[in-house]
Amino acid sequence: MSAVTGKNAALVKYLWIAGAVVSAVGGVWLLLVVRRRRPRLKPVLLTAVGAFLLVTGMLLVLDPTSPKHEVVKSGGLAAGSVVALYALWLNDRRRRMDEKRHDLEIERAEHDRSRVADERFARSVELLGHETEQVRVGAMHALAGLARSRPEYTQTVLDVLCAYLRRPFRPDTDPKGSDEYTAESERELEVRLTAQRLIADLLPPDDQGGAELYDLNLTRAYLEYFDLSHRQVGELVVRAAWLARSNSFHHLVVHGGAWFTDSVSEGRLHAHDMVFCDVGWFSRIDCRDRVDFARTRFFGRAKFAGARFGGPVSFEGVEFADSVDRDGVEVAAGVDAVLPEGWTGLVAR
Repeated sequence: MSAVTGKNAALVKYLWIAGAVVSAVGGVWLLLVVRRRRPRLKPVLLTAVGAFLLVTGMLLVLDPTSPKHEVVKSGGLAAGSVVALYALWLNDRRRRMDEKRHDLEIERAEHDRSRVADERFARSVELLGHETEQVRVGAMHALAGLARSRPEYTQTVLDVLCAYLRRPFRPDTDPKGSDEYTAESERELEVRLTAQRLIADLLPPDDQGGAELYDLNLTRAYLEYFDLSHRQVGELVVRAAWLARSNSFHHLVVHGGAWFTDSVSEGRLHAHDMVFCDVGWFSRIDCRDRVDFARTRFFGRAKFAGARFGGPVSFEGVEFADSVDRDGVEVAAGVDAVLPEGWTGLVAR
């Protein structure tokens, strides 16, 4: 630099111009290679050289008395800044590429898990039609496990289990005259009891606030010792169902509508301390044994039109927040009946 400034002093004033031109050429070249995704090192080095010449030349023109080593140092810092900026850009680009690669790996892994879950679901549903009851029970447990590990499957799994319970079934009793079921009916009943238990296990408890709510459709289902006590559901449909021996819905919270229309309860029905947040429909329900609605609360419309109670029935402490359709309610003569206010005498026969 001293040789240039000493022997060619006339060129010093043009040094910054050359630096500006070289910097501009390097910058344009850099933009072109960035767009075309070509190697960027050469235009970056050219831009750095241009920055060095530009800063050095301007300092020599503006302050000719400046120490030459300081001028060179400043020019070197300018060139180094260009290279440093390029290094920072490379590092940021590498970081973004790593993040994108990581996101793609996560997306791929999630896709693989979804594919495996879909295959597992399809296989389990297929095994529900197997002739061996142990295989059907295993398939139900596999579906329940899938619902626990993949919550988005929970409603679908519940629909499948409810669909199994809706399959036509009436247990055959021992032809010798006892009340015991035949061996074939016992085996099928064991599968159904498993389905009932898994349905209850997949529903959130009644004291869990903000829980995901699931709907149950048990239309025309055969239910025996079904226990949904202390659970909460969205919508509950038990139309034209057959409720055998004993079934428990006590302390169940139903957030959507509930329909027990045309169902038959030949055994005990435990429906006390239930909460119906929407409509509670018990039209034409046929209760042939004890039924308990004590302390149950109906916050929506309730309907018992055409309901028949052939055994002890209790509505003690029941709460109706809206109108109740009780047209045609029948209570068998001589049974122990605790009815809502205004029903006594009107329905007892």
